[in-house]
Amino acid sequence: MKTVDLIIVGGGPAGLAAAISAYKCGIRDMIIFERDVRLGGILNQCIHNGFGLHRFGEELTGPEYANRFVEEVVRLGIDYRLNTIVDSISPDKTVRVMSSENGIEEYKAKAIILAMGCRERPRGALNIAGTRPAGIYTAGTAQKFVNLMGYMPGRNVVILGSGDIGLIMARRMTLEGASVKAVCELMSYSGGLTRNIVQCLDDFGIPLKLSTTVVEVHGKDRLTGVTVAPVDPKTLQPFMDKAEYIECDTLLLSCGLIPENELTREAGIEIDPITSGAVVNEKRETSVPGIFSCGNVLHVHDLVDFVSEEAELAGASAAEHILGEGNNSKRLDIKRGFGVRYTVPQSISNDSDSDVYFRVSDIMTGKKIVVRHNDNVILEKKTQRLVPGEMVKIKLKKDILSTLDNSITVGIEEVK
Repeated sequence: MKTVDLIIVGGGPAGLAAAISAYKCGIRDMIIFERDVRLGGILNQCIHNGFGLHRFGEELTGPEYANRFVEEVVRLGIDYRLNTIVDSISPDKTVRVMSSENGIEEYKAKAIILAMGCRERPRGALNIAGTRPAGIYTAGTAQKFVNLMGYMPGRNVVILGSGDIGLIMARRMTLEGASVKAVCELMSYSGGLTRNIVQCLDDFGIPLKLSTTVVEVHGKDRLTGVTVAPVDPKTLQPFMDKAEYIECDTLLLSCGLIPENELTREAGIEIDPITSGAVVNEKRETSVPGIFSCGNVLHVHDLVDFVSEEAELAGASAAEHILGEGNNSKRLDIKRGFGVRYTVPQSISNDSDSDVYFRVSDIMTGKKIVVRHNDNVILEKKTQRLVPGEMVKIKLKKDILSTLDNSITVGIEEVK
């Protein structure tokens, strides 16, 4: 059994930013475990630009953004292990890892930061009728084939789901010479950023079919086409009498991301049923003291800039825990009001400023964000438009929070 102050699970953008932040707060005895052959995580295959606008004030590709953090980790001499899988985490912060180089090892840590990222929802979770032909990929797998391995998945493409990866791959496949027939979205709104809808679909004349889904795939050895149908916006049941056949050889699935929280559950950490991530406080500490969570394993972010921001908070908080600098301030639970799907964090301290992130459950225009304590309004902010695909951030000041107790509610209300 080896001992270490801090273990970081995952060497992607969240894990790297958390490690650097913890180092700057005085922690030296730490180690990053990464299962891939290189640091950087999913950003290594995201060769499009648009990263870093918030953090660095310039447009970077995914590898360029990741490399800034990788170089800093190397410069600071932070220890990391590649090709290493974290097999288990116990509530007492014992971590078991496996690698071909060192076999099975066990570590006991004073603090752990979970930064495992997320995975795509596969075809098996979608209940699409039909055979099992070649040519059906998740959008991220297709992205890896094209950007890292130099393979084209196909030439005539339909994309199911309008998440950001699906939108970006619609443009990428078009630029590589493929014909993207349509992007179909089950919901009545896109799950991606507005800028990606404009830059990836509108600019290339690719149709976006809202309230539409794939109901059947066709083909024996290779996909030959898909049947798509509009759905009832409320029940999501397809109208088969309005179904149409689209000839294609490739179907890309961009149907949501699932936080990689198997290790989180094993550690006995409370999971939020909406985000599928850990329940955390404003320091990103989970229900198990000394274990922190950040990045897409906590909740799926729009921008990697926000992942880095959150990871730095988790890194600083883990350092504070290790150094014994925590406090026993009062807790305020955050309840979800009308129109709010989830909040992160789920509770905050009443003696410090706190940023609260949330997503709305539907498209809303001309509304206002209202934070209430009992019946008293402690913050309100008018908004022109709120969409489920874009995360919202509000800042709550400690001079207001310090007078409160029990809980607050974040909701959406009409402008009177």
